[in-house]
Amino acid sequence: MDRDRVDKILAEWQRERPDLDASPMAIVGRMTRLAKHLERAIQETFSEFGLNVGEFDVLATLRRAGQPYQLSPTALFNALMVSSGTMTHRIDLLENAGLVKRIPAPGDRRGTLIVLTETGFELIEKAVEAHIANEHRLLSILDKSERESLTLLLRKLLLSFEGE
Repeated sequence: MDRDRVDKILAEWQRERPDLDASPMAIVGRMTRLAKHLERAIQETFSEFGLNVGEFDVLATLRRAGQPYQLSPTALFNALMVSSGTMTHRIDLLENAGLVKRIPAPGDRRGTLIVLTETGFELIEKAVEAHIANEHRLLSILDKSERESLTLLLRKLLLSFEGE
């Protein structure tokens, strides 16, 4: 099998510090490097629609909520795990672009709902299709059983951090 940059790093640590078990770097180092490559490839697709990752996340979360494609800012904030300031900034940008709008929450004079506009709905429909096609392309090096195994392993690791 071909060697990658992480193999080189591991060999250097083995040479310099043979007393250390640097084997976790084989996984964590590759995951870190892969995350950077994946983020770049994903952002390229979102850029085709004039979006960044954060804006896509807001639109996609509203779309996944189902009709009438609206959530409170708190629900968005909780779903996306970002600061309230970041959430407000994203909503402002999307509202200025005509992709979402704020409406009063029924039965709560102080409450607001964020609603996907028709333009926002049309955009996220196209963007999510392109995003999923891109993800299929990014994972095409792996066969079905490899993707299934990787899914299970990544879920197990993620659950150890998020515990849901």
